[in-house]
Amino acid sequence: MKCPSCGYKDSKVVDSRPTENSSIRRRRECERCQSRFTTYEIIDEVPVIVIKKDSRREIFDRSKVLSGLVKACYKRSVTIEQLEDVVSEIESEIHNSLKKEFLSSEIGVMVMDRLRKLDEVSYVRFASVYREFKDAETFIEELKVLQSEKQDKESQEIV
Repeated sequence: MKCPSCGYKDSKVVDSRPTENSSIRRRRECERCQSRFTTYEIIDEVPVIVIKKDSRREIFDRSKVLSGLVKACYKRSVTIEQLEDVVSEIESEIHNSLKKEFLSSEIGVMVMDRLRKLDEVSYVRFASVYREFKDAETFIEELKVLQSEKQDKESQEIV
């Protein structure tokens, strides 16, 4: 950081603390003239883009994911805190990846994976909308897969 007093290019950080508006306040000292000055750093977030089925692009919106989860978990024993945790996990996974664009289907898979562990009925509800089940047969096939996975898990726990 360039010193505002003498223009020297090197300074050291003396104190650092977060501010209320998600920036970082740093107190610096010039290594040449020892003058002190304050800088503020902000996080430069690049928005994550979601590519929809019809090829439209939208900025990722966690409230849309939460809304879908709330609808899937309607009248189930899943708390809003659990749903918030699921959304936070998904959001964290998205932001920690190096990708700047995600297909909506990729996000849907993330939601279904977590819902399957959280509540099976909510999972089937979400999957029926997400996968656009056309008839009862498709619905029954998904239930068979879910039942088979459950039996496999129970047999592994016995062994």
